[in-house]
Amino acid sequence: MKKTNLFWILAIVITLISAYYQRVTGPSWPLSGKMNLDGKEISYKLERSQETVKNYQIEIETGDEAISGILFWRKFNSGNDFTATPMTGGKKLSAELPVQKRLEKLDYYIQLSKNDNTVILPKEKMITLRFKDPVPIYILIPHIFAMFFAMMLSTRTGLEFFNKEPKIDKLAFWTVISLFIGGFLLGFAMNGFAFGEVWGGWPFGKDVTDNKTQIAFIAWLIAFYFIKKNKNAKLAVLLAAIIMIAVYMIPHSV
Repeated sequence: MKKTNLFWILAIVITLISAYYQRVTGPSWPLSGKMNLDGKEISYKLERSQETVKNYQIEIETGDEAISGILFWRKFNSGNDFTATPMTGGKKLSAELPVQKRLEKLDYYIQLSKNDNTVILPKEKMITLRFKDPVPIYILIPHIFAMFFAMMLSTRTGLEFFNKEPKIDKLAFWTVISLFIGGFLLGFAMNGFAFGEVWGGWPFGKDVTDNKTQIAFIAWLIAFYFIKKNKNAKLAVLLAAIIMIAVYMIPHSV
């Protein structure tokens, strides 16, 4: 196999692994698990992100009509007492959390009981639900594509470090372009639709997602500068690619 083809395969594999890791470690990934109540194993999947278009309906499949449930919830960090909402249904219990405005959050947990036995879902004892406005699909899909295309190009460019005669100019250029389009142009639109603000990172805020995009972009601008100056270009793109992978390993803020 040619080294060029091998590098492309490695770049794609690393990108897919990074995408999966970022997805499952992010704060919007549902919290799931299993609990045992009176000899009955109960599986659950609880959301941590909800759009501001409807209440969040929680459903727990117990398979046992003798099991009852109560949903406890309150405003995030409010310090108020939890509101107790009885769950309805037979073998499938359900209850709703009221929809909130964008950027607002609710803390919640579920108590299941049978006879004198009680368990709390989730195992972590509490889960936070974040609300955001819906993002149009024509913004969401191009944003996701551009960001992971940038990640793939970044990794592929960094692998040119291991070529005796590296060809990095065009690869680096399109890495910068795709990162700018995905992270800033489409990223601004994503933030605007979802949260009502186009930028929450430095110097205006502390949003992790925006800040890590900024760090990756600056790293690639510096690398592109070294390419144009023809000084340590191979090392510069390798470091920029490593920084890009590192920031992708940091979970999204929302």
